[in-house]
Amino acid sequence: MDRRLSIAPMMDWTDRHCRAFHRTLTSRALLYTEMVTAPAVLHGDRERLLGFDPVEHPVALQLGGSDPDQLAEAARIGESFGYDEINLNVGCPSDRVQSGRFGACLMREPQLVADCMAAIKAAVAVPATVKCRIGVDDQDPATSLFETVDACAAVGVEVFIVHARKAWLKGLSPKENRDVPPLDYALVRRLKRERPHLAVTINGGVASMDEAEAHLDDADGVQLDGVMLGRAAYHEPAILGQADRRLFGGSAPDIDAFAAIDRYRPYMAARLEEGVHLPAMARHMLGLMYGRAGARAFRRILTVESVRPGAGLDVVDRAVEAVREAEGRVERPTRAA
Repeated sequence: MDRRLSIAPMMDWTDRHCRAFHRTLTSRALLYTEMVTAPAVLHGDRERLLGFDPVEHPVALQLGGSDPDQLAEAARIGESFGYDEINLNVGCPSDRVQSGRFGACLMREPQLVADCMAAIKAAVAVPATVKCRIGVDDQDPATSLFETVDACAAVGVEVFIVHARKAWLKGLSPKENRDVPPLDYALVRRLKRERPHLAVTINGGVASMDEAEAHLDDADGVQLDGVMLGRAAYHEPAILGQADRRLFGGSAPDIDAFAAIDRYRPYMAARLEEGVHLPAMARHMLGLMYGRAGARAFRRILTVESVRPGAGLDVVDRAVEAVREAEGRVERPTRAA
């Protein structure tokens, strides 16, 4: 699959409804689930944890854990659900992952990461990939990143998504770990330069489609394989409507915000019929009209009215109409002048 753009999972933010919504804006980007721990997959409600709609393809399952046998079995289950890729999280810095010996703390144990990846690769036919940081705490990133990548490459892993920041497991919250440690894009590009046979996707701090394009530029002789967007895709999802044209080329038309909502309607209608409440789906659209006249009214209507008993797609229609009316008021004086 073409890896030029992928959409990062974000704990407590993204879910299957978010992925279905993002898919209305881009047909080409690779979507990732939020991290699911291997023990949860083995012992929990699999349909709730792993279920997804076919519209989400291509979609990758991101696993958390450090036991190779558990991860292998969880990967097999994920593949049976139809996921297009199995990804191991070696980057999440939350307190929960630290206590469980997975996520970013695995950057200290590159051989264990390699053992986990070897087990996953042996268990599934779909691609097995790694998402990692460049290091943790007092590690030298130039050493920790290459040690982790090289150990995994030695067991046949070819795809790495690298968040270009350290994770400080002592002294910073998960939120601070997304902003405080400095970005080192140059180190990620060096990884690609020195390991050109590997597919390297860069992640961290990419705030716009312009920045995504810049990362994919080979002006310095390094051609990265992809860019992963996180918060930008969530807070300003309309930028994804340009992705298929700008990042994948060809004649794909841009998808505007109104078209995205029209595409999302059948999914929302089906889920409402199943008993899913509107806010669970509408919350992912709150940033869709960012920067447009009527954006505040759009957010207010979706936030306030969607929680009322029996709220349906008429709430979405009112939110859309608020934007159209606001934009109409802006345009009319221009035409009169």
